Amino acid sequence: MTIIDLIRHGEPVGGSKYRGQIDDPLSEKGWAQMRAAVADHRPWDVIVSSTLSRCADFASELAARHALPLEFDQRLIEIGFGEWEGLTAAEVTAQNPLLLKRFWADPINTSPPGAESLTAFYDRVIPAWEDLLTRHAGKHVLIVGHAGVIRMIVHRVLDMPLERMFRLQVPNAGITRIRIDESEGQILPSLLFHAGAL
Repeated sequence: MTIIDLIRHGEPVGGSKYRGQIDDPLSEKGWAQMRAAVADHRPWDVIVSSTLSRCADFASELAARHALPLEFDQRLIEIGFGEWEGLTAAEVTAQNPLLLKRFWADPINTSPPGAESLTAFYDRVIPAWEDLLTRHAGKHVLIVGHAGVIRMIVHRVLDMPLERMFRLQVPNAGITRIRIDESEGQILPSLLFHAGAL
């Protein structure tokens, strides 16, 4: 049995916006959210993190505090939002009132201008997920990541339609737990809880 905990980063400097791959660090509030979310828990055998600082800085602190192995995977960075990066939802709506609604309704066929497509994001994140399951089979792993990455992994575990993954709400410092069992060589994933706490 393999247990994977996924934690979304806390609030970054600059607050809520389409940040994507902009490398904003955690705000003081974001650090407090992350530290409160894990408190003194340390069930993990290894930590794997996105390379963006809002994930990597906390992952580094946590790994050092508990002397845990730490890996970084560039494939686990957030989806690229193209021309929306750095803008709030209100700013995007002001530029084009219909585009944001179309994106949420049909994210496969309606991407922000210059954005990474949802299928390209899938082709980046899912191989990273499968590599992690192979490399760390039988362990308890913590992934420090982004809302989009967590949505993509839950989509895979639940075999959801890809276009519906944005229906999942992922709060700052929210924790999702997945259990992977194997039976006769077949991987059997289960979602134990989502957007919860330890």
